[in-house]
Amino acid sequence: MSVMPSLIRECLTGVPPLVEAVARMEGINPRVVARSVARGRLVIPANPGRSHRPCGIGEGCRVKVNVNVGTSGERCDLSLEKAKARAALENGADTLMDLSTGGDLPAVRRMVLSMDAPVGTVPVYEAVRRAGSAADVDADLLFSVIRDHCRDGVDFLTLHCGVNREALSSLHSDPRLMPVVSRGGAFHVAMMVQRGEENPLYEEFDYLLEILAEYGVVASLGDGMRPGCLQDADRHAKTVEYLTLGRLATRALDAGVQRMIEGPGHIPLGQVEYNVLVMKELSNDAPLYLLGPLVTDLAPGYDHLVSAIGGAVAAMHGADFLCMVSPSEHLALPDENDIIEGARTAKIAAHVGDISRTREGYKHPREIRMAEARRNLDWESQFSLALFGNHAREIHSRDGDLDTCSMCGDLCAVKMVREVFDGEKEK
Repeated sequence: MSVMPSLIRECLTGVPPLVEAVARMEGINPRVVARSVARGRLVIPANPGRSHRPCGIGEGCRVKVNVNVGTSGERCDLSLEKAKARAALENGADTLMDLSTGGDLPAVRRMVLSMDAPVGTVPVYEAVRRAGSAADVDADLLFSVIRDHCRDGVDFLTLHCGVNREALSSLHSDPRLMPVVSRGGAFHVAMMVQRGEENPLYEEFDYLLEILAEYGVVASLGDGMRPGCLQDADRHAKTVEYLTLGRLATRALDAGVQRMIEGPGHIPLGQVEYNVLVMKELSNDAPLYLLGPLVTDLAPGYDHLVSAIGGAVAAMHGADFLCMVSPSEHLALPDENDIIEGARTAKIAAHVGDISRTREGYKHPREIRMAEARRNLDWESQFSLALFGNHAREIHSRDGDLDTCSMCGDLCAVKMVREVFDGEKEK
């Protein structure tokens, strides 16, 4: 086995070029970035087998956004997935994940890997398709699929290592309304129950680390026990998984493997801060990757907004990486428009989280320039500063090229007060 030099170990003795590139993008001292990587508080998903623009996730970096694409058994259209991947990157995504479960899975993966961004996958999905059912997936097959994904150039893998017998026992001792909603988590539960064996990713975690180290791939320790409804938010299963993932995060760091932690699913808004801080503490501040959190179950069709609310609060308290939730979450496979709306909403949540982390964060230079442009009714500057300026321009131009917005028109408060103040200056 020829193991790639570990980025973590390289950062202990110097500043690798990849770290310098991320430092330039983030406006951080390269040595600070290297120190954060070495301590496991910042990851840079970059499989050496594939070139793409770098992306730093974690301590000192801007909050990043991931967008999921991929086929299903009900709908498999490679051209649609390609359009979705492109739309995601054009609308704020920093990374992509291929969650395909239908059709030619290697072909879809190769297409997503052709994009200029870090790419993640969930190998157990393909393992189940190859085996025919979750019960027929054994350790040899699962590790073979993981190696294939690493060899193809995937940068980070969601691996449900915390779905072990202890977590399964917690589902029985403290039952949940919706026992398991994570697809990967459900596969591993089925494997354990029907085969009478421990989860191989947990039982053979050291071997898993050897594979990841060989290819320089980041482990994204998956949240297979995340609650799927608010009523399950305070049940034991997710806490049991948190504790396991914290221990595994330490073992991965000791082995020189970059890793991040996933969580926490559907939880009330008032519990978001607590869950973020607990996950950070248990993992020694490993980068935190969140789907949501979704803070109400009553808004199907608008779950991208529900997720943005939870994601902004989570980012404010230390989450590093937000996974897009689309308007079709819980309803259907996303189409291109769903991806655009979900990506934009997640990007807004990430920015809100960024500027909310410190007392003076709202004085972000771009925010200040936008306020000045609004004061001056400088529409072109507003459009150039906006996160999605073309969309703002389209809305403003619906009623013609006006000095003010068409809602206020000649009663524009900004224009009126400016003219009053200008008159006072003349007097």
